[in-house]
Amino acid sequence: MNSARSPEVTDLVVGAGSGMGAAVAAALGGDRPLVLADANISGAERVGSQLKRKAEWVKCDVTNPDDRDALAERVPALGSLVITAGLSPTMAPGERILEVNLIGMTQLLGRLDAAVGTGTAAVCFASIAGHGVEVSNEVAAILDDPLNPDLIDRLRAQGVDPSNAGTAYGLSKLGVIRLVRRLAQTWAPRGARILSLSPGIIDTPMGNQELQQQAGMQPMIDLVGRMGSAAELASVAAFLVSEGASFMNGCDVLVDGGFMALAEGWTAQG
Repeated sequence: MNSARSPEVTDLVVGAGSGMGAAVAAALGGDRPLVLADANISGAERVGSQLKRKAEWVKCDVTNPDDRDALAERVPALGSLVITAGLSPTMAPGERILEVNLIGMTQLLGRLDAAVGTGTAAVCFASIAGHGVEVSNEVAAILDDPLNPDLIDRLRAQGVDPSNAGTAYGLSKLGVIRLVRRLAQTWAPRGARILSLSPGIIDTPMGNQELQQQAGMQPMIDLVGRMGSAAELASVAAFLVSEGASFMNGCDVLVDGGFMALAEGWTAQG
């Protein structure tokens, strides 16, 4: 008789140290072990110490292979996984945004793949920016190969400027949406699900930093009527990893106050 114990199923939030990640950590229910990961370990510790649910916290920069290895060793079997980690356009140059938002996301999911099994449910945060960018088939194919070491040069060869932070942000989020669709095809046979979630403009420190530095964001808020809250996004993420969403897989969920629909009508009227 095999007496080996099965690995303990663990819930994981990456990017849990602030903003939407912190709100997701607070919204997730259940009694499984919960690990909070963030490049800012003090932020993850602060969030974890305030939760009613028992949690542990670990440092994880998604672009750091040692951090990814340590996190994978801590989570041998995944229950719920929510990844909110990412950079917005005012936070870094375009190349770094692609490195964190798309390449790092892909590398982390690859490193955690062995922990995916029956009942695993993941949500990867994308953005409405991924819906607002139009790309050629050639650029889409490049985004679908994010671990190619020539990613940046290949984008430039197609006339794309990956140094532009706004351009890189939109491309990185489109890449996440497409990544999730591909991964759903390999996760589904294992009884696992993965989705992306695209927020609109959200009232978080990151969202407010963008609002202060990008004049074009205020008309977007005016069209919808208000900013969204981190708690509203977190409640959707918590639902998507729950049994209530068990028939959802491989799709992107817009949580944007209706902006994409309203903007389409607005453009038509103009």
